Order: sequence, then C-alpha cells, then structure tokens
Amino acid sequence: MQNRQAIGVFDSGVGGLTVLRHIHELLPTEDLIYVADSAFMPYGCKPEAVVEQRCVKIAGFLAAAQCKAIVVACNTATAAAVHRLRDAYSIPVIGMEPGVKPAVARTISGVVGIMATSSTANSDKFRQLQQRYAQHAELLVQPCPGLVEEIEKGDLSSHRLRTLLEQYLQPLLQKNVDTLVLGCTHYPFIIPVIQQMVGESVVIIDTGAAIARELERQLKMRDALAADGAPGHTEFWSTGLNAAATLAHLWREQVSVGHLDI
Repeated sequence: MQNRQAIGVFDSGVGGLTVLRHIHELLPTEDLIYVADSAFMPYGCKPEAVVEQRCVKIAGFLAAAQCKAIVVACNTATAAAVHRLRDAYSIPVIGMEPGVKPAVARTISGVVGIMATSSTANSDKFRQLQQRYAQHAELLVQPCPGLVEEIEKGDLSSHRLRTLLEQYLQPLLQKNVDTLVLGCTHYPFIIPVIQQMVGESVVIIDTGAAIARELERQLKMRDALAADGAPGHTEFWSTGLNAAATLAHLWREQVSVGHLDI
C-alpha cells in the first residue's frame, strides 16, 4: 500500500536531522528513512560532480527501499543534483533552497545576511536565487568553511565553533544585517549560539518547516499521506562507521544506525 511507504531523507551528515525533525513533527504517522553520507562529509567543499554522484547513489538506495518521496535535506546536494533526481524518479523529490524570499520580506534595514557552505554560495542555482531578489535588498553572502565539520562533532558550543562563528558573523553585523538566512541544514543546530552573538533584534530564517509543509502538500496532492493513524517509525543509516553516537545525540533519542556501504 503506497500510503505506508516511507519518506526518504538524506544529507552529507547530521545536518538533515534538522529537516527530519520538522517532517516528523508535522507528519508523525509517516515512516521515515534517514541517510547520513558521513563517509563523504562535508559536501560543501567537494566538486559538484562528486556531490551529484553521491546523491544519485543514495537516491538509488531510497528508491530501492520503495520510498514514496525523497527529501534532499542539503542545500549543496540540492544545487548539485536535484534536477537529475527529478528526471530519474516519478515520486516527489523535494530540495532545499536558502530562505532568501522570506528574509527579504522580513528585513527592515534592507540588509540580509546569508550563511552558506562554499559550494552553495558558488552554485549556479544560488546565483540565480540572488539575482531574483537582489533588487529588493542588499544580500551579503558569507561562506562558512569549517562550520559543518565542527557541528558534526556534536559539541554545539565548542571554543572552535564559537571562534568560527564570530569570524563569520562580525562582517555581517558591521553592515547592519537585521535578517540572517541559514543556508545549510547543519546551521539550525547552533541557532541558540548564533542568536546569542547577533542579538535578539536579528531575525534568523530556517527553511526546515517550509520544506516539511511542501512535502505534505505534494503527498496530499497524490493522496499518498499515511492514513491509518499509527505512529511512524524512523530508520537511520550512515555510510560512515562512527556516526551513530552523534546522530543519537543530535536526534535526542537512542537510535540504531545501520551501515550503508555505497
């Protein structure tokens, strides 16, 4: 029965858990399969062709598991591969997009900061997004190399992480940014630290909830939502050998993580 098929969600590592959490909260009766491509983490500093190849392999695994939808819970992976995956599969393939549109709508100062991985910041997809909204606000893009790796360690308030954040946030604050877009699914894990550094007057935009709503919309349109009312089950996989502890720590539950050799 299609309605009881799982929803597949993947990312280069633990970042996609921030999206998975929104999906789980909005659609608690859905079965979910999460894949962390931890052996190839981070995607943000790899060539686009390499990221695309990884996405194709993981999507193939999720399709073989008969998932009824795939969520590419990574901005870098979306930019590299979402069009190819949509061409390859008839099921919904939902990608990420930095929340520039809501940020432009919210800003009062007219200056919007965008934190992103280097790959996302340099992608054609992101440049097109910038061009679409550049006339409405000043968009300041801040690549954040090293931040994903720190978050992957699971210590969300380490000295190294704070040092990197200060380095990346100061130039934005000096330009009077009042709205900050999180352009990587890892970054919502450190919203409390970011908010502490930028102050309560700066609005932080995380698109995870919007992705969950778009997934719900597409499944509803296909009459593919789980309808029996039973609680959903979440299954975790990783291509890395040491990801289980961090996945459990950040998911805030004890979980079993299968090893995926692809």
